[in-house]
Amino acid sequence: MAIKASIYHLTHYKYDNPVQLGPQIIRLKPAAHSRTKVLSHSLKVTPENHFVNLQQDPYGNYLARFVFPDPVTEFKIEVDLVADMTVYNPFDFFTEEIAVKWPFDYPEDLRDDLKIYMTPEPSSPALDAFMATIDTTPGQGTIDMVVGLNARLQHDVGYVIRMEPGVQTPEETLTSARGSCRDSSWLLVQILRRLGFAARFVSGYLIQLAPDLKALDGPSGTEVDFTDLHAWTEVYIPGAGWIGLDPTSGLLTGESHIPLAATPHYKNAAPISGGYIGQANTEFAFDMQVKRVAEHPRITKPFSDDSWDALNALGQKVDADLEAHDVRLTMGGEPTFVSIDDFQSAEWNTDAVGPTKRDLADKLIRRLRERFAPGGFLHYGQGKWYPGESLPRWTFSLYWRKDGKPIWHDPALIAAEHKDTGVSHEQAEALMAGIASELDIETDMIIPAYEDPAEWIIKEGSLPENVDPSNSKLESAEERARIAKVFERGLTKPTGYILPV
Repeated sequence: MAIKASIYHLTHYKYDNPVQLGPQIIRLKPAAHSRTKVLSHSLKVTPENHFVNLQQDPYGNYLARFVFPDPVTEFKIEVDLVADMTVYNPFDFFTEEIAVKWPFDYPEDLRDDLKIYMTPEPSSPALDAFMATIDTTPGQGTIDMVVGLNARLQHDVGYVIRMEPGVQTPEETLTSARGSCRDSSWLLVQILRRLGFAARFVSGYLIQLAPDLKALDGPSGTEVDFTDLHAWTEVYIPGAGWIGLDPTSGLLTGESHIPLAATPHYKNAAPISGGYIGQANTEFAFDMQVKRVAEHPRITKPFSDDSWDALNALGQKVDADLEAHDVRLTMGGEPTFVSIDDFQSAEWNTDAVGPTKRDLADKLIRRLRERFAPGGFLHYGQGKWYPGESLPRWTFSLYWRKDGKPIWHDPALIAAEHKDTGVSHEQAEALMAGIASELDIETDMIIPAYEDPAEWIIKEGSLPENVDPSNSKLESAEERARIAKVFERGLTKPTGYILPV
């Protein structure tokens, strides 16, 4: 479930003398290709004495053409809509094989239709200079190329809010290195067209909601919910269709972008266009508001504030009852640690063991000992044994005294996992003999432990004829390593020693 957000958009002109409005073209209905689902939409225009024709322009955009027969002293446009802000992946598309690498040719049956979106404006010095800096090496990834250009414009062109009407030329935007969203978007359209892409200019609504959680790195986004009119670019990729690029943010468009009009030229994408006849001073008012009309539990915010308050109050009541009756509870837990360098590999997701897990666990528990229990005793022993696994898992434990007195004085005597100490079974036997002596136990009580010869003879016999135990082709990395280790050591040598006490 997601957040549902409502937008209220007001545009209001007041005239101190009656004026005759010409035909007014309003493009404030979400476009059919919007990936953000619009649940409801309404358009209210004042004065009410008007004629309206609901149309689609040659590019498939919705527009409303209003005609006012009488002179007016005000012209007010109000839009209300509700959008489902379900998050979607902007990279959730396929690319046709012909367009995976740049440059590519559009399919013949689309070329005439896309021609108007591929024709650039006349060139200029600053734009030519910028184009010369673009890597045009054939064979580079198409998506990587357009994503990189979008990110570059965000970096090279500073964002400014321009109240002046119209759109800057690419020359003006590049020369000043500043521009509004519409300026950067029109510049990106021209750059893409010069590289052989079909590109169009898009006007629409931008809804930005404050995130539930702050980002661990990078910008966290807006601190408050807000909405505004916005502009961006769309590029046509065979197989993927029209892909939204927002050079203001340097990102692909997402659920926050609701397109209103997408056209070859920005002049045909203006949200409101028209004029009037007469002499009057104009008072202009503009307002945009966004509200969350529905919020469902989600991973980043599983409970509403009221629910959290009720939950905390109940928890405090339970704590008071437990304390009043002298009930003492402990809670166990198994915090999960993963490698920061390779957290997507199998050993940190699906496999019980792996090539680095034990070594990193050894380093972690030594760091824990240094911080919390200097003089603590490290114990490496058997862990849980799950059904279907060939061996029990290992467990690294740390023991220390509450009074701070050391249990173990020389940490160097505990071998690190990543070091090959060359210890043999003879030294293991000598250690066990020393322990027996300290405990005043006869050394003949020490029992050597061996691998089961019958089991390993069967395992060896099960291997293919062209495979030997040291180079097994078994799928399980654990099984391969174990077989190689056992046959390298030999079945007649002890694997360890046991001292029953």
